[in-house]
Amino acid sequence: MNPITGRLRPALAAGAAALALALGACGEDEPETTGASGEATTTVTEADGGPAQKVAVQAANGTFDAQQVYADAAPSVVTITAILREEGQALSEAQAGQGSGFVISADGEIVTNAHVVTDAAEAGGGGGELSEASELYVEFGDRNRVPAEIVGIDPEADIALVKVDPGDLDLNPIEFGDSGTLEVGNPVAAIGSPFGQEQSLSTGIVSATDRSIESLTEFRIEGAIQTDASINPGNSGGPLIGADGKVIGVNQQINTTSGGNEGVGFAIPSNLALRSIEDLRDDGAAEYAYIGVSSQALYPQLAEELDIDAPTGSLISEVIPDGPADDAGLQGADGGSDARIEFQGNQVRTGGDVIVAVEGEELQTEADLSRLIAAKRPGEEITLQIIRDGEEQDVDVTLEARPSN
Repeated sequence: MNPITGRLRPALAAGAAALALALGACGEDEPETTGASGEATTTVTEADGGPAQKVAVQAANGTFDAQQVYADAAPSVVTITAILREEGQALSEAQAGQGSGFVISADGEIVTNAHVVTDAAEAGGGGGELSEASELYVEFGDRNRVPAEIVGIDPEADIALVKVDPGDLDLNPIEFGDSGTLEVGNPVAAIGSPFGQEQSLSTGIVSATDRSIESLTEFRIEGAIQTDASINPGNSGGPLIGADGKVIGVNQQINTTSGGNEGVGFAIPSNLALRSIEDLRDDGAAEYAYIGVSSQALYPQLAEELDIDAPTGSLISEVIPDGPADDAGLQGADGGSDARIEFQGNQVRTGGDVIVAVEGEELQTEADLSRLIAAKRPGEEITLQIIRDGEEQDVDVTLEARPSN
């Protein structure tokens, strides 16, 4: 954990570019916002004959009033300071970090990122055990600053549930919305503490809804929300808010080559966050389902090249020994170099089953299989629709809990 101004993840190679994933959310100037239909109009007023000023953005379903969204939501947003130090260690020698969070219940429950309250310094941590903060403090917008305790952490979704004693605090819980209804172009607002600047607002739109981002383990977070709302270190764990004033995401990271905001931020979808919170509230930990395959995305041109009668799906490259897929008899790609082809600049392993649907829901994007499996519970039996040797068939698979790696 870096100093209190926030933390940046180490650079990661992505094609020819090195991308640093910064753990943060919010800041900078307010960009124009568009509605769900993609159309945007700006309401302007003349100030004593002077130039027009932008005061609101007209979305497809009404006016997106950033001032009102902020006024309603800001009292729910908090700044979290986490301190990690060993017994007897001086405060000056301890690690300290800062992030954001938001109140979700009158009982004092607060949601933030797991990396805000642990020693997690980067994504893709490989399933190693995380150390929780030894001291945790929550500061509210009215300047009250109180200690907090960690109820539980979920490194798979990078979510943490913390709790303060409600006492005489003026708590203002904020509601969750349904991230499954989001569309590209929907207006959003992010509130948090970029670089320690509490209660900062930035606005933008939903840029994409099906992104795959790194968690604190070797597994990825699927279905993440991409936004052009300004994102900066120190706002990790803050809310991404929709036009109705409800939380539709938990801000988690940015893509950057400079360590600062460059207009591409990511948030954990609210539906995944809610699933995580329910587990943390009940057991202090969260479990996710696991199928035990590695796969490559199938798309129309590749399907035609391989003579597969399905335009999209997941082509199984490998079945993990003794995993759920192996137990169900799913087949991976053939062994040997003759089972690999080069196509459109990629190496493709051939001969494996193709998963085309999960419980009747067709796989359209590369992340769909992981996303649908992650939404299930360990022990659930699911039916996969697959193509094997040109024939369609159903395969029942009993899911297990994810391993540590």
